[in-house]
Amino acid sequence: MWIQSFGYALRGLGEVLATQFNARIHAAAALVVALLGWALEVSALEWVALTLAVAGVWAAEAFNTAFEALCDAASPGFDERVRRAKDIAAGGVLVAACAAAVVGGIVLGPPLLRLLN
Repeated sequence: MWIQSFGYALRGLGEVLATQFNARIHAAAALVVALLGWALEVSALEWVALTLAVAGVWAAEAFNTAFEALCDAASPGFDERVRRAKDIAAGGVLVAACAAAVVGGIVLGPPLLRLLN
């Protein structure tokens, strides 16, 4: 039963990647962060910060995608209240992405600057 639940979750993440352009940008960014973290040999605590930041963006994007799908099903035509709710949810993704960028800059910025000097 729990294995089946993982299958549903993976199918959902696949749906997010297949349908959301921004999710593909997040995936590329996560790959770059992982490669930089590995190449710069960040500490375990820095890996924790990077992982939580990336996971926060992915969770926000998944929740936003699910919310938008539910809104579209409940109200297929234009509704100003639905537009407002979708914009607010998208704002949550933006907050998570900006926070992740700050974390990435704090963790990866100094070692990258040392390499450039």
